[in-house]
Formats: sequence, structure tokens, C-alpha cells
Amino acid sequence: MHRPRVLARRLPGDVAATAHRIVLEALTNIGKHAATATATAVRITLRTVPAGPEIRIADDGGRPARLSDNARGGYGLAGMAERAETPGGSLTAGPAPEGGRLVTAVLPL
Repeated sequence: MHRPRVLARRLPGDVAATAHRIVLEALTNIGKHAATATATAVRITLRTVPAGPEIRIADDGGRPARLSDNARGGYGLAGMAERAETPGGSLTAGPAPEGGRLVTAVLPL
């Protein structure tokens, strides 16, 4: 049975805030890099795993678009990793097995 409200009530505020910021940054990255890619959908999932809540943000696109030479590189992945790792969590990002890109963060409770 899918019960997202129960899970949301069980997350401490700081963990929920960290998860929220990671999701926002991942969505920003998708928008920034999918300009010429084939991404048409994004799937965000939150579930509990033994280590704590796991957040997955996946798009269905192909390779990320190359930024122009004038575009400023950001700190998206590094910032997300720092947010996840500071409280003792982890973050991985890269190609999804089914295509597109996948960001997975696990945060401690």
C-alpha cells in the first residue's frame, strides 16, 4: 500500500528540508541539461531503505545536452552530494539503467 503522507509525517524537519533541496537541484539540472536532450518525463520517488529515506530523481532522456562555452558551470552535483553527505548520507548520479539520468540520495534519520 502506497502511503506517502505517513512517511512524510515520520521525517524529521531537517531531513525533509535536505531531501527537498536535493530534489529542487536535481530538477534544475534536468531543466538545464535537457534543453536539447530527449527527456519528456521526470519520476521522483521516496521510499524507506535500511539506511534511511531514499530519494530517487530520474528522467527518461538520453545524454545530457552540452552546455555552451558561455554557460557558467554550477555546483549542482557537488552541492547535492555535500547536502547528502554532511549528515552522513550518500548521493550517486549518472546514467539510469533504463535510459536517462538518475540521482539517488540516501539520508540518515
